[in-house]
Amino acid sequence: MDNRAIGVFDSGLGGVSVLKELQQQLPHENFVYFGDTGRVPYGTRSRQTIVKYAMQDIRFLLSKNVKMVIAACGTASANLTPEYLEGLDVPFCNILLPASQAACSASQTGRIGVIATSATIKSGAYGKAMRNIRPNAVVVGSACPLFVPLVENGFIERGNPVTRMVAEQYLAPFQSGEVDVLILGCTHYPIISETISDVLNGRLPLINPGVETAKQASALLVKNNLLRSGNEPGHTEFYVSDNPESFGEIASLFLGETIAADVKLVDLDNFAADTGNFGAVPS
Repeated sequence: MDNRAIGVFDSGLGGVSVLKELQQQLPHENFVYFGDTGRVPYGTRSRQTIVKYAMQDIRFLLSKNVKMVIAACGTASANLTPEYLEGLDVPFCNILLPASQAACSASQTGRIGVIATSATIKSGAYGKAMRNIRPNAVVVGSACPLFVPLVENGFIERGNPVTRMVAEQYLAPFQSGEVDVLILGCTHYPIISETISDVLNGRLPLINPGVETAKQASALLVKNNLLRSGNEPGHTEFYVSDNPESFGEIASLFLGETIAADVKLVDLDNFAADTGNFGAVPS
């Protein structure tokens, strides 16, 4: 048993879609959530910059003495390869592998769609992961970069005309029946999943990476004997690198609970250097 919190990070608001699933599946666990709202979006950055930011995010969570780190960010998940995680002495999981496993299992034809940020699509990480699981998989990827700023700015209501117009353009490649399942490869996207489903007329099953990541995290906690003792409800601490008021308002809408007053501001410059044995920041 281990009563330390679980650390969750994202470039901004998207990771709350993972946090929500974690809270439902692990109601007795405590969480520390960090959203890098000062540098969102990650999906338009270079790989070097993405990795540098993600490493700083992890260092911040380690400073909170977490027992596990979850990359609730599709872009970070696609670019944080194992060598960057050397020396990390707590379990780590990201959204990419659990979502890929779920899609390969759900697909009847092996033709799988992925929508994600430009950096994630460019990395080819989803295609590689799924072909390792299902060698004959055919992956159709499409970058949807405007979804992240739409979510970050609160355009999350079902049928919001601006979000729907953007979704209709982005999702046009998936209207022809070329794929039989669609991965929401950025954790911002489940926040507008109702609009995405409406545009697709409910025809395609949507893989929510938060659901699958929460299952994997739960299994890792059991495997490593890290579950929290006791049956009292857990609590979550929220931290951001900019604009805590806006984050709190939008996250409260999605989570269905008021957190606005509890979001704290963090200066990530304090976490640029190495901590302990955890890997080096790329120069």
